[in-house]
Amino acid sequence: MKQTGVISAAILSLFFGTAAIASAQHDQQKSAQHESKPAAQAQPARPAQSQARPQQTYGGAYHGGVQPNGPTYGGVHHSGVPQRQEQVRSGFVQSRAGSWKDEHQSWSQRGGYNGYRIPDARFRLYFGRDHFFRVYGLPLVFVGGLPRFQYDGYWVTIMDPWPESWGSNWYETDDVYLDNTGDGYYLYERNYPDYPIAVTVSF
Repeated sequence: MKQTGVISAAILSLFFGTAAIASAQHDQQKSAQHESKPAAQAQPARPAQSQARPQQTYGGAYHGGVQPNGPTYGGVHHSGVPQRQEQVRSGFVQSRAGSWKDEHQSWSQRGGYNGYRIPDARFRLYFGRDHFFRVYGLPLVFVGGLPRFQYDGYWVTIMDPWPESWGSNWYETDDVYLDNTGDGYYLYERNYPDYPIAVTVSF
């Protein structure tokens, strides 16, 4: 009986000793994880980005840091959508009018413009017939089949089809400008100022 009691005591002692050791090891691991987390979570301080806009360099307009001398397609838009030459060409072919006179709608015909309105002071500096640019070379995507490009920090979506009388590569070769005729914003091609194309402006 005495021997059974000694064996039981030894087994219990071994059991509790093992449990205590395991618990201590677990506590050490947990403590080590907590100490290493702040170092892993710490990120290097990023330099503050300047809010100043670069000087105007092309067509009297700011292009959000995009160089006007290179194509947009072939790169990747910030959304991750690749813009290759064939995609851009296909997108613009699909947005061409069969009969612009029948398919075009002014903002009055559309029920009025309800998009973002550019502040007047900014509009005078970067928009209007004296501030022309080319769509080629600006950030460009197609959203719901509609061309959308970035100009002066704003996203401009072309709502109308473009006239069939324009050259098939007008977006690469022709100067355009954005203007407001009172009822909303329109894109104008400098060679065809009688064809205003309705656009919306957003951030």
